[in-house]
Amino acid sequence: MNVEAALKKDGIKVLEKLDTLKVNSIAKSIADKLASTFSQFNLDKESLFAKLCKLDMYYAEMEEGMAEANYFYKNTSIYFNKNIAFEDLEEFAVHECIHYLQEIKDNKENLIRMGLCDYTELKVYGLALNEAAVQLMASKVTEIPYESVKYFGIDFSTSSPSYYPLECCLVEQMAYITGEDTLFKSTLFSDDDFKKKFSELTSFNTFIAVEKALDKILQKEEKIIKLNNKIITIDDRNKKVDNMIHKINELKNEITITFLRTQNLIISSYFDSEFDKVTNLTQVDLFRKNLYNFRDLIGSTDGYTFFDDYYIEKISELNHKSNVIENGGIETAINIRIPKRENVLMILLHKIKELLLGKSGEKEEDL
Repeated sequence: MNVEAALKKDGIKVLEKLDTLKVNSIAKSIADKLASTFSQFNLDKESLFAKLCKLDMYYAEMEEGMAEANYFYKNTSIYFNKNIAFEDLEEFAVHECIHYLQEIKDNKENLIRMGLCDYTELKVYGLALNEAAVQLMASKVTEIPYESVKYFGIDFSTSSPSYYPLECCLVEQMAYITGEDTLFKSTLFSDDDFKKKFSELTSFNTFIAVEKALDKILQKEEKIIKLNNKIITIDDRNKKVDNMIHKINELKNEITITFLRTQNLIISSYFDSEFDKVTNLTQVDLFRKNLYNFRDLIGSTDGYTFFDDYYIEKISELNHKSNVIENGGIETAINIRIPKRENVLMILLHKIKELLLGKSGEKEEDL
């Protein structure tokens, strides 16, 4: 498939090429910001500029619901939605420039790796994981502030409210476990360090399950966009439209379920593993703080109780383990598992205790 046909398949119609001066201006600014934002990687801004200024950039017509910018590796070009103001191009170019920097091709110019996404198998894996990781990097470069959002009934806070928000939420949870530097290093330099570290701290099966779930969420979101675009082309509401609306609602529900199940897997897999490693009081305190602070990263729906249930049960087990450690390994306390029906009361008592201590608004690390 030639470039023009491939672009057409993706709903991109080229309108106008950006002049060299504008491309160089965007490349220079992004190179400087990448080097400064991710100084821990010792990026050379001159080398980055030399590479980024080789990109071709175009204005184009794009289908409704698509990303505002799109990097096309087959001809090393970035396409911008024609509706983007000239002065805003740089903001949308950051994500696509990172894609360009992370790609690895073989001798025949075939794409084999792009950050966390592997193109060597018959089926592409890690596409959503990579998109979310790149977007988290782009959000740091453009200094997008966190804000509270709601998608498909899920409430959460994100620095990417407009692009891959659900995927970014889950990947940020993964980065909490591995550390952001590990995530961003693997994203930019296309290595397996993030995959290995996350697998070591949870399990390999957990990594694969999360990777697949992220791809599933992205695929369902794309189906919703396509269905909405079809509905727009139909003048009168009919049975076909009703069926499409029903399908959209089904997809939204499936996304919500997949997100929550994946989040629950990340929580239980990591903290169950870390709990087993607790052997002294310092580790007891660190585990408590890490589990408490994780609540800031989760997405929640009406009736979602998994994290609170898990938190109460784990803290109960941790208190028992702490007692055993304090008594030289002697079992002096009964390990009581709190029934889930008592969780609401326990949460209320926990909040009252925080208020009495005057620290209800602080993070666990400050207690």
